[in-house]
Amino acid sequence: MPLPLDAERILADVVDYSRRLGEGFTRMHAIGQVDVGCCPRDELYREDRLTLYRYRRPDGPAGDTEPLLIVYALVNRPYMVDLQPDRSLVRQLLAAGVDVYLIDWGYPQRPDRFLTLEDYVCGYLDRCVSHICERIGRDTLNLLGICQGGVLSLCYATLFPARVGKLVTMVTPVDFHTPDNLLTHLVRPLDIDLLVDTLGNVPGALLNFMFLSLSPFRLGGQKYVHLVDIAEDEAALANFLRMEKWIFDSPDQAGEAFRQFAKDCFQGNKLVSGELRIGDRPVDLGRLSMPVLNVYATRDHLVPPAASQALARAYGGPDYSEFAFEGGHIGIYVSARAQAEVPQAIAAWLRQHP
Repeated sequence: MPLPLDAERILADVVDYSRRLGEGFTRMHAIGQVDVGCCPRDELYREDRLTLYRYRRPDGPAGDTEPLLIVYALVNRPYMVDLQPDRSLVRQLLAAGVDVYLIDWGYPQRPDRFLTLEDYVCGYLDRCVSHICERIGRDTLNLLGICQGGVLSLCYATLFPARVGKLVTMVTPVDFHTPDNLLTHLVRPLDIDLLVDTLGNVPGALLNFMFLSLSPFRLGGQKYVHLVDIAEDEAALANFLRMEKWIFDSPDQAGEAFRQFAKDCFQGNKLVSGELRIGDRPVDLGRLSMPVLNVYATRDHLVPPAASQALARAYGGPDYSEFAFEGGHIGIYVSARAQAEVPQAIAAWLRQHP
């Protein structure tokens, strides 16, 4: 049976869609470059490409909980945790009384191709922890490791347990071989040695293409089709542009560190098995004894819940907790639900573990 199509109605809809889309592009062009980051911060330490920041409370005084160092992933820029005033994990943590520090890993350059995971964990991260501990007059520091930064934090907490008071992991993969781990299915067949030996540092654009290919219809087309729905809302367009800026602002990866992370974690799954080594030291998650809060997203397409929940089986201490966020890998930072739930859960857990 033929569909009851109305040619005039279809033509009118196409004309209206084109008009709204054109107006949206005009508004986006008028917006120009968008700013990211809303919370004032002070630079405390700089080494090579790395910068260590401390965020200021909106009302001035320091937080009423122990300081928390955010360790973000190497593969993305950390301003996702402080994107704009109504989408800021940092802002909400500050409002909850947490004293927030953050490592910005920067953009690796050609001379950085020989940096290893040992350089990042036992070098840069350890020196940042030491700098903060000396500054605040404490022997231990709380860590919040996010995604790949959570893996670095787990390694650090295992190798330097006396330096970590409490550990929060957020959308952090532990078991890289769960059946629903699409990213692992892409990485496992790759000749990582050939890739790194040929390119040196691995281009961020190449990795970004892999991430987008995990959900090509939604991330590569659908969001642009639906752009017309917000074409008349300048604030919504600015939000869209900030997200686009973050998505395509992908640092290159230091070749040797990428080689080990890809081969040992994605291909060898050595973190959960206890076979991972940082330098000549084994990373045994069973040796973790400090309190751990594991935050994961139930609809995460990059780090499936099972990949993160594997930490419960590997953890060897007496105080393990989980917080399940009903959302995705990006929504856990920027959605309205996340702003109302995630920072408050982290702050409450920190207060419950003095």
